[in-house]
Amino acid sequence: MRKLDHEDHGEVSLEKVAIDPDILLESELPVDHELPQEMTAVTDTGRNDPRALETDDSPGKTGEQQSDPGSDNDNDLPPPEEFAPLANSDEVVTDGPVMSKNQLKKLRKKQEWESKRGERKAFRKEKLVEKRERKRAVRKQQLTDNPVQDPSPQRKRQPFRRQMQLPVTILIDCDFDDLMRDNERISLASQITRCYSDNKNAMFRTHLGVCSFGGQLRERFDKVLEHHKGWRGVRFLDCDFVEAAEQAKEWMADPEDGGSLCGSFAALSDADSVDALAKLKSESEVVYLSSEASETLTELKPFSTYIIGGLVDKNREKGICYKRATQRGIRTAKLPIGEYLQMTSRKVLATNHVNEIMLKWLDSGDWGDAFVKVIPKRKGGQLKGSMADQDEELDGGDDGKVRRDEREPDSSTGMQVERMTAVPSESDAGAAVDGDTI
Repeated sequence: MRKLDHEDHGEVSLEKVAIDPDILLESELPVDHELPQEMTAVTDTGRNDPRALETDDSPGKTGEQQSDPGSDNDNDLPPPEEFAPLANSDEVVTDGPVMSKNQLKKLRKKQEWESKRGERKAFRKEKLVEKRERKRAVRKQQLTDNPVQDPSPQRKRQPFRRQMQLPVTILIDCDFDDLMRDNERISLASQITRCYSDNKNAMFRTHLGVCSFGGQLRERFDKVLEHHKGWRGVRFLDCDFVEAAEQAKEWMADPEDGGSLCGSFAALSDADSVDALAKLKSESEVVYLSSEASETLTELKPFSTYIIGGLVDKNREKGICYKRATQRGIRTAKLPIGEYLQMTSRKVLATNHVNEIMLKWLDSGDWGDAFVKVIPKRKGGQLKGSMADQDEELDGGDDGKVRRDEREPDSSTGMQVERMTAVPSESDAGAAVDGDTI
C-alpha cells in the first residue's frame, strides 16, 4: 500500500490505517494531538471501505504510484526499463546503442540523402542534355548569322608524347579508418581518386597501390565509387604496407609491365646489362614518407617503393605515420620542401599532393619546379632562390654597396637628405648568392 507523507506528522502507513486506524493513531501520535481534516477523512473512508484508499482520487496520494504486492494491477504495469524517455531528454533510447538527438538527426538526414540518389542522378542527366541542346542551338544560330564561319575550328594539337611506365611504386596506406570521421573518409576517398587520375594522365606512370583497404572507406568505394572496379593501373589490397611493399617488388620486376628506365631515370638507361640492373635493384629502397622524419629524401630511385599515409585527421594524430613505420622497421623520410621553399604554413600536404609532386619529379627531376606547380598557393610557398633575388634587388646589387650622391631637399619636409645609388660590383658577375643552393 502507499504511504502518506505529511510535513508535521511524518509517514503514516495506509495499510495500517485500513486495518485499524485507531490503533495507529494511539501508538504513533500524542494523545492531545488532533488529526488534520484530510487524514480524518481518510480514516473515516477506510473504516467504511478500505478499497477506497487505493483509488487515484485519495487526497493524500503522492505523484509516484506504488502498488500493493498482492494487488491484481501489478501485472498490468510495464517494467521500469520499458518506459518511454522523457520528452525533454537529450538522449533517445533505441534497440542499439544510445544515440543523441543530434546523432539521430544526422542519421535521418543521411538516410534521406541516400534514398534520393537516383533522383539526383536523373536530374544531372537531364541538365546535361539541356546544356548540350543549348550549345547546339547556339552553333546553329551562329551558322545562320554568319555562314562563312567555320562551325568546328580545329584545336591546336599538342605534340604527341607516349606515356611510359616506370619501375617505381607508390603505396597509399589506408589503415587509419577508425581514426577518421565520416567527412574525413569522404575526403580521403576523393584524394585517392585524384591520385589515380594524376597517375593515369602522367607522362611517366608509377605502379599505384592502395593497401589496408577495408572498413568504411571500402564500403564507400563499393557503394558510391563503384566505378573504381574498372580502374586500370591501380591495385586495391587487403594486406598492410609491409606485405604490399614485398608484392611491389614483383610488379616492378615483371619483364613486360614492370617499366623502363626513362624520364628522370634516363641517365641510367645505359645500364642494360644484367649486372647493372641487379645493382639498381640491390640499391632499391622502401620509404614511408612522413613530415616528422629526420632524414630528407633527395631523389627517387628505380625499383623502389614509397608509402604515403592515407589519413585525413586535421592534424589530430600527430606523428602516427612516423611511429607506425618505425615500429615495423621501415625507413622514414620527408620531402625536401624546406630546402626549396619558404613556407608560411605547415609542411603537411594532402595525399594527392604528395603523389603528384613525386610524379612531377619523375618527369623533370626538379624538386623546386614540382613544389611550385603542385603545392597550393594558400600555403604561401615561395622558392628560396627567387626570394634571394628579390632581396638582392632591394639591397642595390650583389655586394650591397651604395654610393652617396649630393644632398637634395626632401619635397615633403624641406630637409636636406642624401640620395643613395647602387654601385656595380667589381667582382665576378656570376658570383653565387649567399643562401641555400638549389
